[in-house]
Amino acid sequence: MSTLSLPQRVRVVEVGARDGLQNEPTFVPTEVKIRFIEMLADAGLPVVEATSFVSPRWVPQLADAEQVLMGIHRLPGVRYPVLVPNLKGLERALAAGAREIAIFTAASETFCQKNLNRTIGQSLQEFEQVVQEARQAGLWVRAYISTAFVCPYEGTIPPEQVLPVVERLLEMGVDEISLGDTIGAAVPTQVAQLTERLHGLLPLERTAYHFHDTYGMALANVLMAMQMGVWIFDSSAGGLGGCPFAPGAAGNLATEDLLYMLDSMGIETGVARQKVAEAARFILQHLQRSTPPSRYLQACAPSKEAK
Repeated sequence: MSTLSLPQRVRVVEVGARDGLQNEPTFVPTEVKIRFIEMLADAGLPVVEATSFVSPRWVPQLADAEQVLMGIHRLPGVRYPVLVPNLKGLERALAAGAREIAIFTAASETFCQKNLNRTIGQSLQEFEQVVQEARQAGLWVRAYISTAFVCPYEGTIPPEQVLPVVERLLEMGVDEISLGDTIGAAVPTQVAQLTERLHGLLPLERTAYHFHDTYGMALANVLMAMQMGVWIFDSSAGGLGGCPFAPGAAGNLATEDLLYMLDSMGIETGVARQKVAEAARFILQHLQRSTPPSRYLQACAPSKEAK
């Protein structure tokens, strides 16, 4: 394989402070979340998703969204997007000083109805006004499409089912779309097929992938996506996160696992792997996790880590 087919630089989008912590059974203190986010930004990560403005009734682990967003010391050049589910969430986010937001829908009708309690069409209709108001306020807007490959209810999702959702989001004016392998069941051939079908519709500079590592396929999927020109990938420090529909799932692709591969391949990220590992250990200690999901943390003692 020629390295000419790979990007020279990859943008890593850190989602551990939101997507990772929202699934934890216990509430993480606000000051710990703030410190975790600041450590991740200090490691050089260009995008650190900070929190979610979903109703605390649904996500009690992130009930302190305002305090977290207002409490972090922001570094110049770093984006700190927050998840918003509706106009009320947007209002809360704006009041707390959000400069970037993320919205979310799905490619599976069943998954969307069970998780958002509405159809895909209804979710997109609601987000039209959210995106419009966010853009008027000068916010950068990211969109997530869950179950872009496999759905726990419907099985394999064909690319033809994903494309109309992408098209609607682009029409709204979102800046970036992250396509999610929600239950970590996708394989590289599916990534290749979807990426190929998106060609000409979704520009590569606005394309991101969000892989879970349930079956150990996340890095293989990243490699396939990179070979097809994609250079934006989501990951979670420590491998935090997971999906309630995949018992025993390993969670999100660990940021330090992704960085190990990219660093070893000579692909630039601008991120210090050792600092990400320190942030991961910091949060895992507070979560009382003795065995980290991250393969890198399992394999490397602190004294052996490369910067």
